[in-house]
Formats: sequence, C-alpha cells, structure tokens
Amino acid sequence: MLRMYATLGSAILAGILNMAWCKAKFLKPLQRPIDAGKKLRDGNRIFGDNKTWKGLVGYVILNAFSMVLFGIIFQALNWNQYSFIYQNQANTPLFNLLVGALIGLVYALFELPNSFLKRRLGIKPGKTAKGWWSAFFVFLDQADSIFGLCLVVCLFYPMSPLLYFAYVIVGAATHILINMLLYFAHLRKNMF
Repeated sequence: MLRMYATLGSAILAGILNMAWCKAKFLKPLQRPIDAGKKLRDGNRIFGDNKTWKGLVGYVILNAFSMVLFGIIFQALNWNQYSFIYQNQANTPLFNLLVGALIGLVYALFELPNSFLKRRLGIKPGKTAKGWWSAFFVFLDQADSIFGLCLVVCLFYPMSPLLYFAYVIVGAATHILINMLLYFAHLRKNMF
C-alpha cells in the first residue's frame, strides 16, 4: 500500500490542487465546457458543464508540476524504490514532467466516459444516481480516473490484474475520503 501511495501521491496532490485551480477566477476563457454545450439526440448534453477545458488543462499542468516535485523529494530522500514508476526508469525532471503531464491528461480523459454515461441516464452534472444505482455511481465517480492512472503505471511497471484492481479499489476509497475532506473544506459542492 505504501508503494501505491508513493506511486500515485503526486496525482492525489494534483487532484486536490485542481479543485482550487478550477475555483480560482483566472483563465476564464478556459472555463468553457469541453462539449461546447452540444446535446445528443436524447436531448442531454454530451458531458455537461462540469467537464471544462480549464479542468483538463489544470490536471495536465498540475500533475506535471506535482510529479516533478515528488521526483525531487524522492531523489533527495532516496525513496525511488518505493515508486513503481521509478523501478525501470530514471527519476529525472524531464521524465517526471512528461509522465506527470501524461497522468494529468489520462486522469481528465478517463472521467469523460462516466460523465457521458450519466448524461445518457439523465443524471445531472455533479450529482449521483438515486436508488440502487447510487452506490455504483459513487464508486465509478471515484474510480474512473484511477483506472486510467493505473494504465499509465502499467507502462512503466508490469502489474498483475490483481494488483491493478487492488490499486483501483484502494485508489477509489482514497478518492472518496479526499472528496469528503474537500467537501468539508468547501472546495467541493457535493460530498460524492
């Protein structure tokens, strides 16, 4: 578990920073929805207002920054062995910048299918389903980006399917906990 947090810690930090980034008043032109307000034949938006260019750009920039920062810390503390990403790759600022940007891009892109599915089911942006679907979507809302992050880790460290899914479950649980903390810090509108 320590290795999982060491490997994905920079993405966790970047996700928290991105919440503040998206709430900040700068870069207003990027606050536009990725789907440009387009609707499909069902009359619902493709992704909704919460998936913006500002959020996508924020994930890329902040993950790149965060990965470089974690790389410097890991190098200084001689912790490279704790990160799966550094098992077969050198911990260099350029490598961390590129991998961090890739993680940010994948994180943002893997959230889109879930938003697409929720719009098809008539679930409003930022909300979750009612009834028995609620638990499924709470999990999916937290796990969607983790599936992508784990695929990026697989580029650098061959994971067994069991380890991959363990990462997703622990990552989703961590995401739920962090979202609860962000909700109480008034950085999220909804807890889930």
